[in-house]
Amino acid sequence: MTRRAYDTDMTDAQWALLDTFFSEPGDETRGRPRQHSYRELVNAIMYILTAGCVWRLLPHDLPPWKTVYHYFRTWTKEGLWEQIHQTLREQVRTSEGREPEPSAAIVDSQSVKTTEIGGARGFDAGKRIKGRKRHVLVDTLGLVLMVVVTGASTQDRDGAKILFTKVTQHFSRLQHIWADSAYAGKLIDWVKEQCEWVLEVVSRQPGTEGFKVLPRRWVVERTFGWLNSSRRLSKDYEFLTSHSEAMIYTAMIRLMVKRLT
Repeated sequence: MTRRAYDTDMTDAQWALLDTFFSEPGDETRGRPRQHSYRELVNAIMYILTAGCVWRLLPHDLPPWKTVYHYFRTWTKEGLWEQIHQTLREQVRTSEGREPEPSAAIVDSQSVKTTEIGGARGFDAGKRIKGRKRHVLVDTLGLVLMVVVTGASTQDRDGAKILFTKVTQHFSRLQHIWADSAYAGKLIDWVKEQCEWVLEVVSRQPGTEGFKVLPRRWVVERTFGWLNSSRRLSKDYEFLTSHSEAMIYTAMIRLMVKRLT
């Protein structure tokens, strides 16, 4: 790297955790030689994520924005971000003395505004936000297990069904999920029948006034705080919801490589 480093660049130790996901045997001999290293492409994506700028405003000493966007889109289609995210999450859990897969989790949603770029969107009447909704399942450490992005008009219970249907294919140890009152009702029986999990609703005590930390539920709120530290996630700037989900996984990848190093 001949340029001055940005604060968002991967350190040598951090890149060592990611290098194997991007390099393949014989990769350099296939097709036209790449002009930019995978590390520089990832650095550019991390810059977009953290700074919150549009693709076209990438600094000139980083790879061209069209090239960076091409690789981001390709890796999203291939599911590479999710693969990296899963591996790092298991490493973080192991380093904390936990099993690689969780047995308990917390579910919640976050409605965020969108921009004029278009794509799927809706209106969340409860929070009075026009945009999209992030349906997130996290473990007890606050690490994201899976995320599904829909229009904000999607009810929490309906979004949870989409999320849980995907989760059942990946987490065999999962048994217990905590949620807020938005997930009460028929969803509890649906989860028991379809997923064989226990969905426990954690509600505020009657008569409680002001802010009150609720058991288990505060964990996912902290995760939303982690995500909000990436300016690209302050709103949903992506046209495709798959790109929105990829940006969330990328933010967690950045957080986890820092924690592991």
